[in-house]
Amino acid sequence: MENWLLTPPIAFFIVFVFIGGISYLFSFMAYRPKKIPHGAGESYACGESSYDNMAQPDYTQFFPFAFFFTIAHVATLMLITVPLENKAVMIMALFYLLAVVVGLFILLGRTGHENIK
Repeated sequence: MENWLLTPPIAFFIVFVFIGGISYLFSFMAYRPKKIPHGAGESYACGESSYDNMAQPDYTQFFPFAFFFTIAHVATLMLITVPLENKAVMIMALFYLLAVVVGLFILLGRTGHENIK
């Protein structure tokens, strides 16, 4: 072994100890208020004292588009990495692309019908 200090577990431990030491030393310079203000430990609800009347956001419009972008990006990544020299893999990639397009049509078709109602 050429240099055992450069092996990943040892290097990680050395960096971990170094960063921990730096963090400990800088913790003495960190700002700490002399007196903790009233309510500093309570959760903030935009001035509301209770959460009963808080707005409940509706994500029904968000999730179909999030799935669309996720599926589209994963499909693009899969198709870009397909080797062009291998015909069998290329045919399988085209079937994959067809399945992705059908899945996106189903996803967006259901989304479109929900918005029309």
